[in-house]
Amino acid sequence: MIIVDILLDGLFAAVASIGFGAISNVPVRSFTGCAIPAAVGHMSRYMLMNLLSCNIILASFCGAFAAGMIAVWLSKYYKCPAETLSIPAMLPMIPGMYAYHAVQALVLTFTQPPGDSFNHYFTLFNYNAGVCTLVMLGLVGGVLFPIFIFNRRAFTATRILDD
Repeated sequence: MIIVDILLDGLFAAVASIGFGAISNVPVRSFTGCAIPAAVGHMSRYMLMNLLSCNIILASFCGAFAAGMIAVWLSKYYKCPAETLSIPAMLPMIPGMYAYHAVQALVLTFTQPPGDSFNHYFTLFNYNAGVCTLVMLGLVGGVLFPIFIFNRRAFTATRILDD
């Protein structure tokens, strides 16, 4: 069932973001604040890719934007900067397989004599490195837009304002 797949995707992303938060020295009280944006962002990307046949670059941008919006709004509740919640939430969306295949193709490119196999592996390297780079840029852009849009809320999340 697709609903179960979507929920499992969000659960695994949440667990991974808690792990990334733990090694990133995020306060323990903020672990759920990292898990919620990660789950929503990863589920958004999963639904866009699998239900709407969206490519991974645009889906990652939209998922990062959704996670960034939630992180900005949760930052006030957890009394920590939005970046503290959103960076561990983005790490499960890093395109590791594309990076792995890019490095693999690069190594194979330089172990082949010039010719068809060299061109094939060089093309694979360019494709995988390009997708990996664009997804990473989409993640950064998607998570930063909410911080810039709601800059007052994002930058005052850890301050007590005298109204």
